[in-house]
Amino acid sequence: MLKRFLPNEHVKSIFEIKPSDLHDKGIKGVITDLDNTLVAWDVKNASPEVVEWFKLMKDHGIKVTIISNNKEERVKMFSEPLGTPFVFSARKPLTRAFKTAAQQMELKKEEIVVIGDQLLTDVLGGNSAGFYTILVVPIVQTDEKITQFNRRIERKIMNYFRKKGMISWEE
Repeated sequence: MLKRFLPNEHVKSIFEIKPSDLHDKGIKGVITDLDNTLVAWDVKNASPEVVEWFKLMKDHGIKVTIISNNKEERVKMFSEPLGTPFVFSARKPLTRAFKTAAQQMELKKEEIVVIGDQLLTDVLGGNSAGFYTILVVPIVQTDEKITQFNRRIERKIMNYFRKKGMISWEE
């Protein structure tokens, strides 16, 4: 059961995820979380670096969809200027939003990677839906209340994985 919380990869930020590496894995689409994955949870708009990352993905033929548990207003305000499809109120880790995003991209599971900063929502949801998952380090260490609770559980799961030799990175 705990293996569902184990990401396929771990990187410091989305900027370490390159189109060439994705193409080498047969990846044609990205489903990404928003808050603390692309920008801090309390930042409304994409930074110039995030805008450039989205452009890089698009220029290399990689489709990107944002899925978030946040409300429509928040996700729409961020996604629309990027011209990026989105799913709001996703109810991650439930798999429905992940599957909806995949259908909208018209790609197979094995052609999509899920990127996020939380084991309990992004990685669990992506793994449960059958996608390749990449965990990123949260952009900021502050979180909303529910996420603070999730982070305590995540630390326990990560410590278990470390003790078992299943992961080697540090938080």
